[in-house]
Amino acid sequence: MSLNVDVCIMLFRISLNKIIVLALLLTSCKKDEVSEAIGLEDGKSTVVYDLAGDTQASIGDGVDGKEQRPFYTFLFNLRDKKQIWLRTTAESEKWLKTNEWDLAFTANFNSDIYLNNGTKTGNPGFGGPVERTAIVMLEQSYENVTTVPSDDVFDRSTIDKIGQAEVESSPGWYRYSLSTHIMRPYPNRTYALRLPDGKYAKLQLINIYKGNPPAVTDMYWPAPYLTFRYYVQQDGSKNLKTN
Repeated sequence: MSLNVDVCIMLFRISLNKIIVLALLLTSCKKDEVSEAIGLEDGKSTVVYDLAGDTQASIGDGVDGKEQRPFYTFLFNLRDKKQIWLRTTAESEKWLKTNEWDLAFTANFNSDIYLNNGTKTGNPGFGGPVERTAIVMLEQSYENVTTVPSDDVFDRSTIDKIGQAEVESSPGWYRYSLSTHIMRPYPNRTYALRLPDGKYAKLQLINIYKGNPPAVTDMYWPAPYLTFRYYVQQDGSKNLKTN
């Protein structure tokens, strides 16, 4: 009988130690790291958390630690997550008319996003070598987009950029409140992409505020810190299933 009691005490101590270790691990994680791990990772997609845009620029004057000036554009390569800054004319001349980038994050808070295309006037890559790229907005959740539209749909698309949605029916990824000056992403908007190399991808733009908060009430919340995810089908097919 005493042996059974000793065994029970030993098992209890082992279980208690495991609980303590688990609690320490959880409390050592930052709050935003825990929230990041929930819901976005699917084992196939690339998830980019808090990619810092031009955090030193400001639309208005008198913002502490910032300059009132246009936001610098940066380019992004989906393959290796390379971020290329265009702070000078020389940098723009070096990079824009190339196939070294896929997405350009431009305008206020780097919130207007272009897909590299050398044939479309107004595109940052206009005059460059990239052709036949296109964007199609799908009013579906990211998880439910399992294939891309036909090439005819891509060819007919008139979407030049993904930015602010002036009205809900427009292809923008967020709405902006003139009363609160806060940007809120639209749910269930996924963008199918035909990339410069001819492969297909899907893209979801999730947040522009640091830490990917579920709700923002403070217009001075740190921004732009972009959270987004994408999946590129490397075999060239239109299969975009990620779950």
